[in-house]
Amino acid sequence: MFKKILIANRGEIALRVIRTCKEMGIKTVAVYSTADKDSLPVRFADEAVCIGPALSSKSYLSIPNIIAAAEITNADAIHPGYGFLSENEKFSKVCQESGIKFIGATPEQIAGMGDKANAKATMIKAGVPCIPGSEGLLKDVAEAKKIAKTIKYPVILKATAGGGGKGMRIVWKEDEIQHAWDSAKQEAGAAFGNDGIYMEKYIEEPHHIEIQIAGDQYGNACHLSERDCSIQRRHQKLVEETPSPFMTDELRERMGQAAIKACKAVNYEGVGTIEFLVDKNRDFYFMEMNTRIQVEHTITEEVINYDLVKEQIKIAAGEKISGNNYYPQMHAIQCRINAEDPYNDFRPSPGTITTYHCPGGLGVRIDTHVYSGYTIPSNYDSMISKLIVVAQSREEAILKMRRALDEYVIEGVKTTIPFHQKLMEDENFKKGEFTTKFMETFKF
Repeated sequence: MFKKILIANRGEIALRVIRTCKEMGIKTVAVYSTADKDSLPVRFADEAVCIGPALSSKSYLSIPNIIAAAEITNADAIHPGYGFLSENEKFSKVCQESGIKFIGATPEQIAGMGDKANAKATMIKAGVPCIPGSEGLLKDVAEAKKIAKTIKYPVILKATAGGGGKGMRIVWKEDEIQHAWDSAKQEAGAAFGNDGIYMEKYIEEPHHIEIQIAGDQYGNACHLSERDCSIQRRHQKLVEETPSPFMTDELRERMGQAAIKACKAVNYEGVGTIEFLVDKNRDFYFMEMNTRIQVEHTITEEVINYDLVKEQIKIAAGEKISGNNYYPQMHAIQCRINAEDPYNDFRPSPGTITTYHCPGGLGVRIDTHVYSGYTIPSNYDSMISKLIVVAQSREEAILKMRRALDEYVIEGVKTTIPFHQKLMEDENFKKGEFTTKFMETFKF
């Protein structure tokens, strides 16, 4: 087992990893930018190293600075959390070359799954259902028009190196395709340094359902059931839950087996997710693989009563997984509490938290890095915390979430708490009748 792990991240996920390391008897190193010098991960880690200024490119995305911090503190492993360098092939490789274990996927696995066009080709070969579309990257608009005519409109253009909805354009008819092509390529090039575009059939009113998977260094793989991530805005998830209210036992079994196939197709090492779109007929299609821990891993932990970060660390240390598939016995919901103004188009609201009181009670969990007096920097993601509840049924979980949101007091900045309170009262949400299009008609 590792003696010391450096956490190459910030915020709640950095603190989350530190907690598990401490429970495993492993020493921790926090790295931080000058904007995060007063953060809780810095306070609670055994050691802390400043790796640069507030700008991410000079701190949390600086591979030389992070590797130097690991070397001067004698860390024998690096946990990347999510975002930043967690799915960076070069970072995984540099760790390997430096004799530091990267707690995550290998460079080859990241390269294979990080490029969405390559990932899709791999899944087709493995027999995992995929959305009809181009076999690889599109050469030009003429090829895009030809394929769109074959698979029929609507179609969606996607950046091969994309994420967070960038470089994506829905096209409803042929005379829209040139403009969509130009804007998608421009946005993708600016965001990822790669303007490669591929095409898929656009699935209308889908459910976004992902399967949590784990694989070890010996070729074993298992799934830990599903999470429903359909409540999202501009491709950014707002609420996640497990089990999905749209799921059936038969569909869960089929999707779970497909996820294991996907995992074994790349000899996956670590924990990750296979993301699917599921249409109204409950036909499902591979969307992408995330080769890292997910923001919403918490709800899976609550329904199977197991620490997924601990599983990551054990797999990286060479231990075998149990090989057992897990199925939820409880119901869990997570609300992402962001420093955003829901009354003003979710505009970011950085600033100093003047009052902070978090809810408690049986089945309520808060993952956060903030406190009263903490200043939320404008340089990073606006997440304040993740509020998670677990109960015997979905109905009880919604009631518990409503109660927890009522108790949650954050003053000094605008937050998304009022949005979540209204969502928990919405009749369609309570009945489980929602798709990824839910937020387009939700009145707030």
